[in-house]
Amino acid sequence: MHNHAPPGYSCPLCAIAKGSAPESDMFAPTDALYQDAFVLALIGAFQWPNNPGNVVVVPCEHFENIYELPLHLACRVHDLSRGIALAMKAAWACDGVSTRQHNEPAGNQDVWHYHQHVTPRYEGDNLYATYVGGKALMPVDKRAEYAADLRVHLAGWIPADA
Repeated sequence: MHNHAPPGYSCPLCAIAKGSAPESDMFAPTDALYQDAFVLALIGAFQWPNNPGNVVVVPCEHFENIYELPLHLACRVHDLSRGIALAMKAAWACDGVSTRQHNEPAGNQDVWHYHQHVTPRYEGDNLYATYVGGKALMPVDKRAEYAADLRVHLAGWIPADA
């Protein structure tokens, strides 16, 4: 339909969901917050300067974008994103939460697997203005700390039928 993955694309999010991704600066098992047969949530390797703790929520099955994502999985992604947002509020007392999801190159999609970002927000954080400087790779040990913070508060917010 509206696909842009290059031929032979090796999806990193599928590898993570299947447990076959090698540990690296981009992924460590400690990044994972939650996984069931349908959805996975993990601390993102790249973080915004004023908003550390960004989480990526993905369906475990490969769908490139929102156009392909079945409704039952969209509901699971949204339900888990809601739980993560509540966990962020409890763990970090953030002033708000933003969710973002990108489709196709013109929509800034750069990983060809549907995923939604859940980002803690703070008054005056200038999240969108910091895009000019880009996101920075957060060290694995620091990501593990953020993941541990959220896991404590996420326990009560996992999807109802998980």
